[in-house]
Amino acid sequence: MESLVIRPAVESDLPLLTEIYNYYIVNTSIAFDTQPMTIHDYKPWFEKYSTSGPYRLLVAEIDGEVIGSAGSRQYRDHPAFVETVEFGIYLTEKARGKGVGKKLYTALFEAIKDEKVHLVVAGVALPNPGSVALHKAMGFSEVGVFDEYAQKNGKYISSIWFQKRVN
Repeated sequence: MESLVIRPAVESDLPLLTEIYNYYIVNTSIAFDTQPMTIHDYKPWFEKYSTSGPYRLLVAEIDGEVIGSAGSRQYRDHPAFVETVEFGIYLTEKARGKGVGKKLYTALFEAIKDEKVHLVVAGVALPNPGSVALHKAMGFSEVGVFDEYAQKNGKYISSIWFQKRVN
C-alpha cells in the first residue's frame, strides 16, 4: 500500500464514510445501528470531530479513494470522563488485513499525544478476530466482555472492551 495517505477527515469524505459504515450496519453485527444511514443522518456524528483537541477523525485513502477511518470520540458526557476517549475504526474490505488499521491507529495516537487524554478505550463487537488482534497489537489491554448486552436482528451481541493508558 505504497500510495496510502492518512489525513484528517473533511466534510467531502462524508459520502464515503457513510457508505463504509452502512456496510457494517447491513452486513454485520459490528455496528449497532439497525438501519442504513443517509449522509444527513451521519453528519451530526461527523461534526463531533475536530482538527484539534482530543476528538479527531482520520481517514486512510489510496489514490484519492477513502478506504477507512479511525476516530477518537467522547467516551461519556460526564465531567469525570473528560480525559477518557473512545477509539473506533471502520475499514473497507480492500483495506482489511493489510496494515491500514495499524497505520490509522498509529496516526490517531500521534494526533492526540499532546492532548489531555489519560485513557483510550475501545469496544469490539464479537466475533471480530481482526479487530481484537489490532487492539492487542496496538498495546491495548483486555478489560472484560459485556456478554449479550446488545441485540440486533434477533441475535444477542457481546463485546470485548480494551483500554490503553496514554498519559
